[in-house]
Amino acid sequence: MAPGVIAVLVAVGYPMVKQFIMSFQKFGLAQQFGKPAPWVGLDNYKSILTDPYFWQVFGRSLAFCFVTAGLTMILSVLLAVVLLRAGGFGRGFLNNSLIIVWGMPLLASLTVWQWLIDPNYGPVNYVLTKLGAHADGYNWLSGSPWTFFTVASLVIIWASIPLATISIYAAMAQVPSEVIEAAGMDSATNAQITRYVLLPSAGTIVALMTVLEVIWDLRVFTQIYVLQQSGGVTTETNLLGTYVFQMGIAQGNYGVASALATVILLLTLLLSSGYIRMLFRQGDAA
Repeated sequence: MAPGVIAVLVAVGYPMVKQFIMSFQKFGLAQQFGKPAPWVGLDNYKSILTDPYFWQVFGRSLAFCFVTAGLTMILSVLLAVVLLRAGGFGRGFLNNSLIIVWGMPLLASLTVWQWLIDPNYGPVNYVLTKLGAHADGYNWLSGSPWTFFTVASLVIIWASIPLATISIYAAMAQVPSEVIEAAGMDSATNAQITRYVLLPSAGTIVALMTVLEVIWDLRVFTQIYVLQQSGGVTTETNLLGTYVFQMGIAQGNYGVASALATVILLLTLLLSSGYIRMLFRQGDAA
């Protein structure tokens, strides 16, 4: 295990330790050019935790994370069941579609989404206008924070579903056909088989993917940042990932940004602690 452990310590451990140290320093642009960084103790954390805007971003990020991750998992489970029940052609078509979505470069997909919701030429506004919604010229990214986050959620869910669906489908496919046939002979409906046979068999994978989705959606950056650059109001649409970037790269306040990143790390560990305990329990049982 030594090579793998060393690689993780070098690639992840050192930046994390450096970030933790910087969170107790006043580290700005001057320190980028070699000036010593003075120690400020917990001042960076105090400035974050006493800032009302931080708590707005914090609450907004949690709400966005849980809604997006929840919808992703619900749709992924439904699609996994469809994959399991579908015939050869339908399963192959859906599986290939998921792989194409999964393999599509993120920035390329964001370009397509921006074209779809373009205020003047996008097909979304065109269709809604034809249906009588008076959406001609409406800007989904700057119209309101609600429409901005609706688009952001759709983009993230669309990109996250393939991995979760394929993983859950693979776990469900491991259930012996004899067990499903026996449940059918006992007059169990398809819904009951899914609920009492298939889902419990994939419970560990569903829990794992749920935790990973929460972690990914809590720290989401690229999608939010690109959509902000396309018209979103930054102060009203910042999440924790873009807030860290704004404090560090945009404003040059790396000490406060490091403290903020440490807070996000602690929150991530707190949210994932339940799954970690479950892994240890399963290891002890094995």
